[in-house]
Amino acid sequence: MKITRLETFLVKPRWLFLKVHTDEGLVGLGEPIVEGRALTVATAVSELEPYLIGKDPTQVVNHWQAMYKHAFYRGGPVLTSALSGVDQALWDLAGKAAGLPVYQLLGGPLRNRIRLYRGCGGSTPEEAAESARQAVAQGFTALKTGVAGGRPARIVDTPGFVARAVDCFAAMREAVGLNVDIAIDFHGAISPQTSGLLIKALEPYQPLFIEEPVQCQNVDVLADLARKTHIPIATGERIFTKWGFREILEKRAASVLQPDLSHAGGIFECRLIAGMAEAYYAAVAPHCPLGPISLAAGVHLDASIPNFLAQEHTTLGEGYLRQPFTLRDGYLELPTGPGLGIELDDDAIAEKIGHDWRSPELYDVDDGAAVDW
Repeated sequence: MKITRLETFLVKPRWLFLKVHTDEGLVGLGEPIVEGRALTVATAVSELEPYLIGKDPTQVVNHWQAMYKHAFYRGGPVLTSALSGVDQALWDLAGKAAGLPVYQLLGGPLRNRIRLYRGCGGSTPEEAAESARQAVAQGFTALKTGVAGGRPARIVDTPGFVARAVDCFAAMREAVGLNVDIAIDFHGAISPQTSGLLIKALEPYQPLFIEEPVQCQNVDVLADLARKTHIPIATGERIFTKWGFREILEKRAASVLQPDLSHAGGIFECRLIAGMAEAYYAAVAPHCPLGPISLAAGVHLDASIPNFLAQEHTTLGEGYLRQPFTLRDGYLELPTGPGLGIELDDDAIAEKIGHDWRSPELYDVDDGAAVDW
């Protein structure tokens, strides 16, 4: 079997899908994307095509190493995301060629279903509580919310900002009780100074984890916050390859890693990251605010690692897959088909081709300075 061509196409709301075609008619699916930079990543994928054409797609790891090393300028969000989507598609082809799900190629499943967490929240305690109740009514046992402070956080924020954010989280905890997990995402948009205040105030409500309490560039700052709390710190959606996660683990900066399988290097690279995490007794909760191909890749990783915690998702594939994922009691059933076990619904997707999604532009309401989102 030989690769004949690569095909990328923009899919609403903000995704980029990849098809890797072969001379035997098998097609591998991947999702290479940097949100807001879809066309840039599509170009990066096309630049990998001359290497891949004519190659055996089942030599997945060999191709990963060649494409990574021969780039000379290695890593970064664009190049690694392009590589991630190609890796997903090659594993899909390898599984289809072998007639096995990808998780079987990774050693077989360690679990028979995958726990998902649901995003929810609101700008007031009442809205946040109702959102949490609705998610639990749908069967979810793990939720995630954001910081509802009423405006972008300042470098050192007021007691009022902290109180508003904590009141919303406390309302969710009261609404769903003590046996539902609730994580909270700071989105890297909080300064170390305010993040420390928020973490301490949230501790009585025992979040499942606190995600990206600060920007990930300075691991020492993250490690300093981790040492000051007993609440698990999570990070990883903007960290790439095993080399990026090495420092996080060595400095004990987080005990929950969140590699994104469309950004961090793909399926096998994230399997290696999970193995590193296991040695440090760290859990893995893959990041996935993307489409159903990225989710499928995550599910196969989740099934094959011992330290899986919970899987993020935004869609089960309705309107994109011929057979969307099945959700029961907050858990996703493992796909049983070969490769990633999914098939795109090309007719449905035809209505969703093309988008011009851009990252939000946020500014401080008081002085107009650009702020993180």
